[in-house]
Amino acid sequence: MYQDFAVQSRPEIGPPRLAELRRACADAGLAGFIVPRADAYQGEYVAASDARLGWLTGFTGSAGFCIALSDIAGVFIDGRYRVQVRAEVDLDHFTPVHWPETRPGAWLREQLESGDRVGFDPWLHTKSEIDRIRGDLEGSGIALVESANLIDAIWSDRPAPPAEPARIHPAEFAGESASDKRARLAEGLRAQDAAAAVITLPDSLCWLLNIRGADLPRNPVVQAFGVLFEDGTLKLFADAAKFDADLRTHLGEAVSILPPGALGAALEAIEGPVLVDPDTAPLAVSLRLADHGTKILWDRDPCILPKARKNAAEIAGMEAAHQRDAVAMVAFLRWLDQEAPSGTLSETKVVTALENFRRASNSLLDISFDTICGVGDHAARPHYRVSTQSNSPIKPGDVLLVDSGGQYVDGTTDITRTVAVGPVPPEVRRPFTRVLQGMIALSRARFPRGLAGRDLDALARAPLWAEGWDYDHGTGHGVGAALCVHEGPARISRISEIPLEPGMILSNEPGYYREGAFGIRIENLILTEQAEEAGDKRDQLGFATLTWVPIDRRLIDTALLSPDERDWLDTYHAQVLERIGPLVEPDLRDWLTKACAPL
Repeated sequence: MYQDFAVQSRPEIGPPRLAELRRACADAGLAGFIVPRADAYQGEYVAASDARLGWLTGFTGSAGFCIALSDIAGVFIDGRYRVQVRAEVDLDHFTPVHWPETRPGAWLREQLESGDRVGFDPWLHTKSEIDRIRGDLEGSGIALVESANLIDAIWSDRPAPPAEPARIHPAEFAGESASDKRARLAEGLRAQDAAAAVITLPDSLCWLLNIRGADLPRNPVVQAFGVLFEDGTLKLFADAAKFDADLRTHLGEAVSILPPGALGAALEAIEGPVLVDPDTAPLAVSLRLADHGTKILWDRDPCILPKARKNAAEIAGMEAAHQRDAVAMVAFLRWLDQEAPSGTLSETKVVTALENFRRASNSLLDISFDTICGVGDHAARPHYRVSTQSNSPIKPGDVLLVDSGGQYVDGTTDITRTVAVGPVPPEVRRPFTRVLQGMIALSRARFPRGLAGRDLDALARAPLWAEGWDYDHGTGHGVGAALCVHEGPARISRISEIPLEPGMILSNEPGYYREGAFGIRIENLILTEQAEEAGDKRDQLGFATLTWVPIDRRLIDTALLSPDERDWLDTYHAQVLERIGPLVEPDLRDWLTKACAPL
């Protein structure tokens, strides 16, 4: 799907690359060019070959984009990355822009004049995204125009696209055959009078076909595009070398594998309306269909909601993975308790040790994301990633934040614990307790069916709001079943309008971050389920906890907790001991017993 352009001399990192991009813009008659974090598959994580934003700016966060103009280059980042971006980009040449508070269209209106043209690669942006920017530019005379990718034109040593082998996801963990899934979704297409649906999210295709891969770090997906037809057949556009004979047998004759470059012709050959997701499909897909006169049905990717509603087998797999992961986490926390007060540990040593504890089970496929491990100001950056340059020692009196997870054949985990190292700083107890109260409030919530994440987000924030505090990230994201650790469409966020449904698995992770001082986050995964009948027997949902790892009681100001909150925490710790205690050695069980003692 990538076009070839003439390769110019290789620019150096940072400002020289920006200067080279500006020359390419001038040659193309453009006032600027948009460089997104996203790749053509519109996933959160990108392969090295698609890390254009990082290549240009040095920013390594998982969300954001740069708009490079002739005299300013804005790096648009949300609240998670406002500390990180200042540490990673050259502030003499790149200007951080608070987004979404500042919309790109409004920013362009301030920077440019009528008649200016800004280019973008339609393979790297969705229709919804481009429509929003064009809407904000309406009446300005500034044009947003499709363009060849100018970064690819100057990136002379760009890595090759990933070509890792795919594998079969066992039926015992999938809970439904791939043929049944295709038939179920095809029935939905027929009900919409759609001839086909274009599926561009790799995790959607992996779920639909009961396959997994290794094309992206930490995410077990195969990078591919797919077209599902109303008769249940599917064309998969991917590197054929990823699929061995066993996998082809698994896919069956109803699934044909075609080269990625054949997608355009296949789109033109479809007779009848085609379903396209405006929020996930690259704009180039709908442009190709529109150019051929094909009717487009704008609707959600048909895999997204079925994938989010985990079936009984997927839930069982997630529960087993979390139990296995909890054993590793308990061993890690005991080790941390013993070693950290000595002052000999560092952030990188902790990251390495935690991965080793997970690998000791001999069942870890990979970690589910790069571990976030930080003390002091590093912990105040919600998505901080330690490096050899930033690595900090861990000293008595520190508060350590560790956010990590594992990928197993049967499930995906994500857990955050904030722990005291030696003496507890008194200024940390109150915010830690407020964060804990928010996590408990969401864990205990029961609510009418039909409510969305935005309706519940305030439950986790209210204890912090009462202090005049808040956090600049969502309270929770969806989690895949042995798939991506960040999964749509549901989440706990003030902007999420997707109704929660039974089977959806979400993170519950309020936090508090004091820049320059410390960071706090507590995270469990929770399963949405039907609530037991109560009151006047209204249809209500609630959450079941999946994560069973002790929370550091030393950091709690118990005077702030209500009796119900104390009962919840004591009950949670009793369940941790009951579930995990029998799975660990006696000496580790002794530590766990103390860590889970009632308040």
